[in-house]
Amino acid sequence: MFLFLGSHPALDFLNTRYAPDANAVECIGDGRAFIDWLVQVGLLEAAGAAKMKRRFGPQALDAASEEARRVREWARGFIARWREAPAADYGREVAQLNGLLARGSSRREVVVSEGRLRLTESQRVESVDELLALVAVQIASLITNEEPALIKDCASSVCTLSFLDRTKSHRRLFCSPTVCGNRAKVAAFRERQRKD
Repeated sequence: MFLFLGSHPALDFLNTRYAPDANAVECIGDGRAFIDWLVQVGLLEAAGAAKMKRRFGPQALDAASEEARRVREWARGFIARWREAPAADYGREVAQLNGLLARGSSRREVVVSEGRLRLTESQRVESVDELLALVAVQIASLITNEEPALIKDCASSVCTLSFLDRTKSHRRLFCSPTVCGNRAKVAAFRERQRKD
């Protein structure tokens, strides 16, 4: 089951491996799941994904998902270090990210949208190797456009998810107020009841 609680596709990518109650869940265990995640997060169109599944086959897609898992863990470490020290020298990490970005082929065009001119960029995916470029663009977007202090880990002691705090007050604590937030409220209530 894919979770889209990160408020940014790069964080949703990190959240494709999580451990509720210390039981690890891997969401992109094979190529088909990786393609499905790319579609659901909005980085790949469904029609294009169906063609890719037929064109490249399970073996090539499985290899791409294996590499995606390695990239995810690398990105998790990189983003964690960047959050702690945004001004540090990240030459090696940037070079690796640029290598992933170079795999992609994009097309820019000016479009009219709601009476205004806008520059759009779309990624073309001609090979399995380019799938990681789709994710790399999101990682690059996160580290160049967002404040490191707004990337947070869920405050629940049993949750491993990360999210971008886009609330006005920047006081969001939980990945999901209806799941982890409610669990914390129930636990606090039970603790108060136990003390009374």
